[in-house]
Amino acid sequence: MSATTNTPGQSFSRAEHVRRRADFERAYGSGSRIQARYMTVFVVSNGGRIARLGVAATRKLGPAIDRNRVKRLAREVFRRHKLDEGLDVVVVPRREMLDALFTSLEADYRAALDSRHRASPASRRPRHRGAPRRDSRV
Repeated sequence: MSATTNTPGQSFSRAEHVRRRADFERAYGSGSRIQARYMTVFVVSNGGRIARLGVAATRKLGPAIDRNRVKRLAREVFRRHKLDEGLDVVVVPRREMLDALFTSLEADYRAALDSRHRASPASRRPRHRGAPRRDSRV
């Protein structure tokens, strides 16, 4: 096992993680939503001085090995392209992210962040998660 040294700005510290559910929900509710090819990115100001990353990899992506891989990929893209602003970036990966080249992921992420000024705020309407509606027709 070889020891590696991180140059300044090349690490991904604990302070750079979005961890609390409330922070994720704030990004979903009041952040800008950017649809990209391999991911959906939510961006919202966090009131701090550093950018933070959260990855929402749901079971819809597949087994744990796939979810963990997309999280590692998202963290590496974030680490390589750090933001100077105090923003929370929440990445919701798509299944296509598993088969994409890393350079494509980097380009997709950068394009999404570059377009965040044109993105509209996420809708504030809550999603309906109850039972599906019954059709009144027989």
